[in-house]
Amino acid sequence: MHPKPPGPQDLPLVGATPYYARDPFRFATDLRDAYGDVAQFRLGRQQTYLVTTPAGVEQVLVDEADRFSKPDFQTDAMEELLGQGLLLSEGTFWRDMRTLAQPAFAPDRVAGLADMMAERTEALTARWEPGEVRDVESEMARLTVEIIVDAMFGADLGPERTQIVQENLEPLGRRFEPEPRRAVVPDWLPTPENRQYHAAIETLEGVIDDIVAERRDAVEDRSDLLSILLRAREDGDIDDRQVRDELMTMLLAGHDTTALALTYTWYLLSEHPEVERKVHEEIDAVVDGRPTFADVRELSYVRNVLDEAMRLYPPVYAMFRQPDRDVEIEGYDVPAGSLVMLSQWATHRDPRYFEEPEEFRPERWAESDHPTYAYFPFGAGPRSCIGKQFSLTEATIVLATIAREYRLDRVDDGELDLRGSLTMHPKDGVDVRIEPR
Repeated sequence: MHPKPPGPQDLPLVGATPYYARDPFRFATDLRDAYGDVAQFRLGRQQTYLVTTPAGVEQVLVDEADRFSKPDFQTDAMEELLGQGLLLSEGTFWRDMRTLAQPAFAPDRVAGLADMMAERTEALTARWEPGEVRDVESEMARLTVEIIVDAMFGADLGPERTQIVQENLEPLGRRFEPEPRRAVVPDWLPTPENRQYHAAIETLEGVIDDIVAERRDAVEDRSDLLSILLRAREDGDIDDRQVRDELMTMLLAGHDTTALALTYTWYLLSEHPEVERKVHEEIDAVVDGRPTFADVRELSYVRNVLDEAMRLYPPVYAMFRQPDRDVEIEGYDVPAGSLVMLSQWATHRDPRYFEEPEEFRPERWAESDHPTYAYFPFGAGPRSCIGKQFSLTEATIVLATIAREYRLDRVDDGELDLRGSLTMHPKDGVDVRIEPR
């Protein structure tokens, strides 16, 4: 028998949910600082264990990954949205679908997409005017939607459908913002929020149906994800519903994290002109014309900047797992069926693993002296993000393409206000002024 981990005093019925909902980022760091490696609290009625050590992350996501499942909370809403796509499916079915999808993310295929990524970025900047102010979060989201649909669906959304997708992705994210009353409001209740959520799903399903119909007769000898899925459907390996689930998962997860990583990178570069100058110097020295995949490998400082941006502002700021049986984590008993929370936000900013952790210092990545699992923006282990290399390539190409021609100067001052949903977003976007270099 091991001791129970310490933790805050829970409120009746709702536990620590109001504190978590108010500020999930400060909540995680406060628990880490007050209670150490493992802290227990309740999210609603669910006993939850916050684990912030690299060893704990490695145990849950890597070494004992088969003992932990995706949690049951928010099941109805998430399943309506993503079904049995890669993000939610489990076991043998998940492994089979991951193997099926893997060729779409193969290194040689990602390399071949670099020119398209740069071309799409040039098309975006062609609409910019010097001196105008734009929300860089919205701009990056529009761009990454276009790129993921081109790369993985083999389709061109066009301006009108891109706008429709962007408008309907927003209510999907809001549905998963921490909110105490959602613990007692069923998903089927026709509240305005639930109606908007269901309507957004229906609209996006319509866009996906249109793309599938357009691509139905053009799947041979193509390695995009939709072609792979349609061939598997023709062979009887999957059905129409699974095609829909994987495409919805890719549409939501395949653009959002990259758009946010770029958004926070532009914010940090605007706040740190000396780092921005080094980025410009490296890009000018490496890139001749349109950035290529070969350039991506040479832009080492740019990669350090992206890594540091995702350390300070991880788009996926927390992950949850559920042990299938009783386990021991960092000397504490964690019972089956409880929640284990792994916080990228808290671990990435832990002074035990990163010197001056609140500081934006891309140079720290040239040293690489932190524990491996002190940094896990894409998760880790067998369920790590299938699109990691795609996302990093895309972010580097986009950053290099824009930074060759422009500086993006933030209009407002001070720290960003953040909100949590499925991913971490700026509360009010990030307005920047477009300045030619």
